[in-house]
Amino acid sequence: MMRSTFAGFTTATLALNASHRALEVTGQNIANINTPGYTRQRLDIKSLYLRGGEFYNSNPNARIGFGVEITGVSQLRDPFLDIQYRLQMGKLGTTDAQVAGYEKLANILDETNSSGIKNALSDLASQLQKLAQNPNSKEYDSMVRSSSQILLNLFHQNATDLQEVRKDLTSEFRDTTIPDANKIIQNIAELNESIKNSEILGNPALELKDERNELIDELASYLPISVKYRDHDLGAGFTVEELDIYYTDADGTSYKLISDNLTGILSANADGQPVELYITDAYGKGPEEITDSIGDGVLKGTLDILNKSGGFDAPPSDIRGIGYYEKSLDSLAATLAETLNKLNAVEVKDADGNPVLDVNGNPVTEKRDLFEPIDPNQPMSASNIKIADKWANGEYGITISNVEVPNGEGDNSTGATADENVLKMIKALSADQQFTYMDPAGNKVDFYKGSFYNCFVNMENILNIDLKAGNSTLDNKITVINQTADLKDSISGVSLDEEGINLLHYQQSYSAAARLMTTLDEALDKLINGTGVVGR
Repeated sequence: MMRSTFAGFTTATLALNASHRALEVTGQNIANINTPGYTRQRLDIKSLYLRGGEFYNSNPNARIGFGVEITGVSQLRDPFLDIQYRLQMGKLGTTDAQVAGYEKLANILDETNSSGIKNALSDLASQLQKLAQNPNSKEYDSMVRSSSQILLNLFHQNATDLQEVRKDLTSEFRDTTIPDANKIIQNIAELNESIKNSEILGNPALELKDERNELIDELASYLPISVKYRDHDLGAGFTVEELDIYYTDADGTSYKLISDNLTGILSANADGQPVELYITDAYGKGPEEITDSIGDGVLKGTLDILNKSGGFDAPPSDIRGIGYYEKSLDSLAATLAETLNKLNAVEVKDADGNPVLDVNGNPVTEKRDLFEPIDPNQPMSASNIKIADKWANGEYGITISNVEVPNGEGDNSTGATADENVLKMIKALSADQQFTYMDPAGNKVDFYKGSFYNCFVNMENILNIDLKAGNSTLDNKITVINQTADLKDSISGVSLDEEGINLLHYQQSYSAAARLMTTLDEALDKLINGTGVVGR
């Protein structure tokens, strides 16, 4: 079969069209150089070859193609970098949520630039010192009680503020974070449907894919996901691409979160403690609890702050959340009350003035508690502590001495002084105490040894360490994710220099195709008008 003489014009025309379309794609890239989420596009072409077309009287293997064929327009993306970027987004989301929680706690417990519990403890010791100098003064006893009330008010305020942080974070998690994640999931599914419908009509819908990729990246900041693509056969050899998104927990269990236009849903049970997170997959299976198995993301970071208590957990956890600081403050308040209540007790004596002993031979004491729980059915804590009613209404005051001595004088037989017990209280405030807590199994566990003042300082220091470590980790995560983003942009981003070179390249190829057509026209003119004139 002889190749058509005019086939060269078809080749030139196809070359012109390909160069023209390439210029249009380059222009589209340049126009969107500042568009967030835009992925650089490329014209896909291949050599056009039709079987059977060949030169007359030539070797069958010496065949020439018919030009260039435009097969489509595609995006330049690296799937590996997409995966790495989404992994880093999850880690960044975890740290960011934790740091946000620590910053809220620092606003409550950091007394670097404010007066609070530390000053109140110092003032209590100062007022007790004044009482020791005036052991029988009701006025100074009242001053000690007022100082104690100020300290308790600060305990109450801090405990209330910690509860408010917990309440706010829980409400935000339930009413904002979870709905936002579910909205992203729903939007991705809707874009899946739109993209599939566009591809059925022959439109690659690249801009819709850019929008979907942005949402997928955002979803990856909430929880760890993996993205899989598959071809859906529509018949007659025609396929369209469909996208599935899976959530895989730390135990390796996978849940299909998005299957084409089907979606799963996230939900939270925030009515009690701990806050629980659930997932229902795209096929309606569930809800399954994933609170403790979630890997990374904003959801994990928030749950860590809300649910974990560091060394107070059983077994101990790696994150000191709100619970750690609540329990530390409760232990501080309870130990203070227990210590001063014990010192304020008075030994019971018989008619002869001798101590009354119990069955074990220990002196029997009369309780004169300075502090008592607001709710007697609940343990003493920072929120459940008050001045004892009998101290408040004057039935008794600070016990000056555990033994009876003449007013303002010493007792030579016992070595006691009129201010003996008050001095013990002052010493107890600055002495090392063993601070404990009750673990979930009901066992008493030691967690800090030191003075009351230093116990609160230790809480401050630990919070500052957590906050600084979180900010340092956050900076590192941001650096890593920026590096990954730069690598992505080197492939998917629009480079003005590269596109400028492409403009020159495609403009020259367009000119060359036009010159080919001119050359073919001149050759055909010679063939038609310059041959076959012999014998005319």
